[in-house]
Amino acid sequence: MTVLLTRPEGRNQAMIDLLTSSGVPYMVTPLLAIEASHKPLRTLECDIVIFISTNAVHYAQDFLDRLQHSNIQCYAVGQATYEALIEKGIATQQAPLDNQKTEGLLSLPELQSIAGQRILIVRGVGGRETLAEQLSARGANVEYWEVYQRVCPQLNMQAITDSWQHNKVDTIVVTSGAILKNLMALTPKELFPWLLACHIIVPSSRVATQAQQAGFSKVTNANAADSQSMFNALDLNHIEH
Repeated sequence: MTVLLTRPEGRNQAMIDLLTSSGVPYMVTPLLAIEASHKPLRTLECDIVIFISTNAVHYAQDFLDRLQHSNIQCYAVGQATYEALIEKGIATQQAPLDNQKTEGLLSLPELQSIAGQRILIVRGVGGRETLAEQLSARGANVEYWEVYQRVCPQLNMQAITDSWQHNKVDTIVVTSGAILKNLMALTPKELFPWLLACHIIVPSSRVATQAQQAGFSKVTNANAADSQSMFNALDLNHIEH
Protein backbone atom coordinates (compact mmCIF):
# COMPACT_ATOMS: atom_id res chain seq x y z
CA MET A 1 0.00 0.00 0.00
CA THR A 2 1.10 3.52 -0.83
CA VAL A 3 -1.25 6.31 0.23
CA LEU A 4 -1.69 9.55 -1.71
CA LEU A 5 -2.51 12.61 0.42
CA THR A 6 -4.29 15.40 -1.44
CA ARG A 7 -5.25 18.10 1.07
CA PRO A 8 -4.12 21.68 0.40
CA GLU A 9 -0.51 22.67 1.14
CA GLY A 10 0.26 22.55 4.86
CA ARG A 11 -2.82 20.50 5.77
CA ASN A 12 -1.37 16.99 5.48
CA GLN A 13 1.01 16.86 8.44
CA ALA A 14 -1.32 15.13 10.91
CA MET A 15 -1.94 12.33 8.43
CA ILE A 16 1.76 12.12 7.59
CA ASP A 17 2.52 11.62 11.29
CA LEU A 18 -0.04 8.80 11.58
CA LEU A 19 1.22 7.04 8.45
CA THR A 20 4.87 7.41 9.44
CA SER A 21 4.29 6.00 12.92
CA SER A 22 2.57 2.98 11.36
CA GLY A 23 5.15 2.42 8.63
CA VAL A 24 2.74 3.16 5.80
CA PRO A 25 4.36 4.58 2.62
CA TYR A 26 2.80 7.78 1.32
CA MET A 27 3.06 10.59 -1.21
CA VAL A 28 1.78 14.16 -0.96
CA THR A 29 0.25 15.99 -3.93
CA PRO A 30 -2.06 18.87 -2.90
CA LEU A 31 -4.98 18.84 -5.34
CA LEU A 32 -6.67 21.90 -3.92
CA ALA A 33 -5.40 25.39 -3.14
CA ILE A 34 -7.06 27.87 -0.80
CA GLU A 35 -7.06 31.64 -1.35
CA ALA A 36 -8.67 34.54 0.49
CA SER A 37 -11.84 35.75 -1.22
CA HIS A 38 -11.56 39.33 0.13
CA LYS A 39 -15.31 39.64 0.54
CA PRO A 40 -16.01 42.25 3.24
CA LEU A 41 -18.13 41.45 6.27
CA ARG A 42 -21.25 43.56 5.98
CA THR A 43 -22.26 43.49 9.64
CA LEU A 44 -21.32 42.09 13.03
CA GLU A 45 -24.93 42.30 14.13
CA CYS A 46 -25.71 38.64 14.71
CA ASP A 47 -26.58 36.30 17.56
CA ILE A 48 -24.83 33.17 16.35
CA VAL A 49 -21.74 32.54 14.20
CA ILE A 50 -21.06 29.13 12.65
CA PHE A 51 -17.62 28.30 11.26
CA ILE A 52 -17.67 25.62 8.59
CA SER A 53 -13.95 24.73 8.48
CA THR A 54 -10.48 25.52 9.76
CA ASN A 55 -10.00 27.65 6.63
CA ALA A 56 -13.01 29.71 7.70
CA VAL A 57 -11.29 30.31 11.03
CA HIS A 58 -7.95 31.16 9.41
CA TYR A 59 -9.34 33.64 6.89
CA ALA A 60 -11.61 35.37 9.41
CA GLN A 61 -8.76 36.27 11.77
CA ASP A 62 -9.67 39.95 12.20
CA PHE A 63 -13.26 38.97 12.94
CA LEU A 64 -12.10 36.60 15.70
CA ASP A 65 -10.57 39.49 17.62
CA ARG A 66 -13.96 41.20 17.65
CA LEU A 67 -15.75 37.97 18.62
CA GLN A 68 -13.71 37.68 21.81
CA HIS A 69 -15.32 40.85 23.12
CA SER A 70 -18.91 40.06 22.18
CA ASN A 71 -21.81 37.93 23.43
CA ILE A 72 -22.18 36.14 20.09
CA GLN A 73 -22.51 32.34 20.36
CA CYS A 74 -20.00 30.42 18.25
CA TYR A 75 -20.38 26.97 16.75
CA ALA A 76 -17.99 24.77 14.77
CA VAL A 77 -18.63 22.05 12.21
CA GLY A 78 -15.97 19.41 12.87
CA GLN A 79 -13.43 18.72 15.58
CA ALA A 80 -10.54 20.45 13.82
CA THR A 81 -12.58 23.63 13.37
CA TYR A 82 -13.60 23.54 17.02
CA GLU A 83 -9.99 23.13 18.14
CA ALA A 84 -8.87 26.00 15.87
CA LEU A 85 -11.38 28.34 17.51
CA ILE A 86 -10.51 27.23 21.03
CA GLU A 87 -6.84 27.83 20.23
CA LYS A 88 -7.79 31.40 19.26
CA GLY A 89 -9.50 31.88 22.61
CA ILE A 90 -13.05 31.74 21.24
CA ALA A 91 -15.64 29.97 23.42
CA THR A 92 -17.22 27.51 21.01
CA GLN A 93 -19.74 24.68 20.84
CA GLN A 94 -19.23 21.82 18.40
CA ALA A 95 -21.21 19.12 16.65
CA PRO A 96 -21.58 15.82 18.58
CA LEU A 97 -18.39 13.76 18.54
CA ASP A 98 -20.16 10.88 16.80
CA ASN A 99 -21.52 13.14 14.04
CA GLN A 100 -18.91 15.77 13.22
CA LYS A 101 -20.65 17.38 10.27
CA THR A 102 -23.55 19.63 9.32
CA GLU A 103 -26.22 17.13 10.29
CA GLY A 104 -24.63 16.71 13.71
CA LEU A 105 -24.54 20.44 14.31
CA LEU A 106 -28.20 20.73 13.33
CA SER A 107 -29.07 18.14 15.99
CA LEU A 108 -27.82 20.31 18.87
CA PRO A 109 -30.61 21.34 21.28
CA GLU A 110 -29.34 24.94 21.25
CA LEU A 111 -30.07 25.23 17.53
CA GLN A 112 -33.67 24.03 17.62
CA SER A 113 -35.67 27.05 18.86
CA ILE A 114 -33.95 29.84 16.92
CA ALA A 115 -36.84 31.74 15.33
CA GLY A 116 -35.81 35.36 14.82
CA GLN A 117 -32.14 34.67 15.59
CA ARG A 118 -29.54 36.25 13.27
CA ILE A 119 -27.02 33.64 12.17
CA LEU A 120 -23.80 34.25 10.25
CA ILE A 121 -22.22 31.25 8.49
CA VAL A 122 -18.49 31.71 7.80
CA ARG A 123 -17.39 29.49 4.92
CA GLY A 124 -15.72 29.30 1.53
CA VAL A 125 -17.27 30.35 -1.74
CA GLY A 126 -19.88 27.78 -2.74
CA GLY A 127 -20.46 24.62 -0.77
CA ARG A 128 -23.50 22.85 0.63
CA GLU A 129 -26.70 24.77 1.36
CA THR A 130 -28.15 22.26 3.84
CA LEU A 131 -27.14 24.15 6.97
CA ALA A 132 -28.56 27.50 5.89
CA GLU A 133 -31.72 25.89 4.53
CA GLN A 134 -32.43 24.01 7.76
CA LEU A 135 -31.69 26.99 10.00
CA SER A 136 -33.88 29.23 7.85
CA ALA A 137 -36.67 26.64 8.04
CA ARG A 138 -36.48 26.98 11.82
CA GLY A 139 -37.13 30.70 11.52
CA ALA A 140 -33.59 32.07 11.71
CA ASN A 141 -32.27 34.89 9.55
CA VAL A 142 -29.18 33.43 7.89
CA GLU A 143 -26.36 35.17 6.04
CA TYR A 144 -23.11 33.89 4.56
CA TRP A 145 -19.68 35.42 4.86
CA GLU A 146 -17.49 33.67 2.29
CA VAL A 147 -13.91 34.35 3.37
CA TYR A 148 -11.97 31.97 1.10
CA GLN A 149 -12.22 30.22 -2.22
CA ARG A 150 -11.02 26.86 -3.47
CA VAL A 151 -8.93 26.83 -6.63
CA CYS A 152 -7.35 24.09 -8.69
CA PRO A 153 -3.54 24.22 -8.46
CA GLN A 154 -1.36 24.42 -11.56
CA LEU A 155 0.49 21.10 -11.77
CA ASN A 156 2.62 19.13 -14.24
CA MET A 157 0.26 16.18 -14.09
CA GLN A 158 2.16 13.95 -16.51
CA ALA A 159 5.23 13.97 -14.27
CA ILE A 160 3.09 13.71 -11.13
CA THR A 161 1.03 10.76 -12.32
CA ASP A 162 4.19 9.00 -13.51
CA SER A 163 5.50 9.42 -9.96
CA TRP A 164 2.26 8.09 -8.48
CA GLN A 165 2.50 4.96 -10.56
CA HIS A 166 6.24 4.55 -10.00
CA ASN A 167 5.65 4.67 -6.22
CA LYS A 168 2.73 2.23 -6.52
CA VAL A 169 0.03 4.52 -5.19
CA ASP A 170 -3.09 2.41 -4.69
CA THR A 171 -4.96 4.34 -1.99
CA ILE A 172 -6.09 7.97 -2.25
CA VAL A 173 -7.32 10.13 0.64
CA VAL A 174 -9.90 12.60 -0.66
CA THR A 175 -11.29 14.90 2.03
CA SER A 176 -13.80 16.88 -0.05
CA GLY A 177 -15.88 16.85 -3.18
CA ALA A 178 -13.73 19.67 -4.58
CA ILE A 179 -10.59 17.55 -4.28
CA LEU A 180 -12.34 14.62 -5.95
CA LYS A 181 -13.41 16.89 -8.81
CA ASN A 182 -9.84 18.14 -9.28
CA LEU A 183 -8.44 14.60 -9.12
CA MET A 184 -10.70 13.57 -11.98
CA ALA A 185 -10.05 16.75 -13.97
CA LEU A 186 -6.26 16.68 -13.62
CA THR A 187 -5.54 12.99 -14.18
CA PRO A 188 -4.84 12.20 -17.87
CA LYS A 189 -7.73 10.21 -19.36
CA GLU A 190 -5.46 7.36 -20.43
CA LEU A 191 -4.68 6.74 -16.75
CA PHE A 192 -8.32 6.39 -15.69
CA PRO A 193 -8.22 2.56 -15.63
CA TRP A 194 -5.38 2.76 -13.10
CA LEU A 195 -6.98 5.63 -11.16
CA LEU A 196 -10.41 4.02 -10.85
CA ALA A 197 -8.82 0.81 -9.56
CA CYS A 198 -7.42 2.69 -6.56
CA HIS A 199 -9.00 2.50 -3.11
CA ILE A 200 -10.45 5.92 -2.33
CA ILE A 201 -11.12 7.16 1.22
CA VAL A 202 -13.82 9.85 1.48
CA PRO A 203 -15.29 11.86 4.38
CA SER A 204 -19.03 11.47 3.82
CA SER A 205 -21.79 9.55 2.06
CA ARG A 206 -22.21 12.54 -0.27
CA VAL A 207 -18.61 12.34 -1.53
CA ALA A 208 -18.81 8.53 -1.57
CA THR A 209 -21.74 8.79 -3.98
CA GLN A 210 -19.79 11.24 -6.14
CA ALA A 211 -16.82 8.83 -6.23
CA GLN A 212 -19.00 5.88 -7.18
CA GLN A 213 -20.67 7.92 -9.92
CA ALA A 214 -17.21 8.83 -11.21
CA GLY A 215 -16.42 5.13 -11.60
CA PHE A 216 -14.47 4.20 -8.46
CA SER A 217 -15.36 0.69 -7.36
CA LYS A 218 -13.56 0.57 -4.00
CA VAL A 219 -14.79 3.49 -1.91
CA THR A 220 -14.60 3.70 1.89
CA ASN A 221 -16.56 6.33 3.81
CA ALA A 222 -14.56 7.48 6.86
CA ASN A 223 -17.62 9.44 8.06
CA ALA A 224 -15.44 12.46 8.89
CA ALA A 225 -12.64 14.46 7.27
CA ASP A 226 -10.23 14.55 10.23
CA SER A 227 -6.94 12.69 9.88
CA GLN A 228 -7.65 10.05 12.54
CA SER A 229 -10.93 9.05 10.91
CA MET A 230 -9.31 8.90 7.49
CA PHE A 231 -6.43 6.83 8.88
CA ASN A 232 -8.82 4.43 10.60
CA ALA A 233 -10.52 3.82 7.25
CA LEU A 234 -7.32 2.56 5.58
CA ASP A 235 -6.98 -1.14 4.80
CA LEU A 236 -3.80 -1.65 6.83
CA ASN A 237 -3.75 -5.38 6.11
CA HIS A 238 -2.25 -4.59 2.71
CA ILE A 239 0.91 -2.80 3.85
CA GLU A 240 4.09 -4.09 2.22
CA HIS A 241 7.06 -4.18 4.55
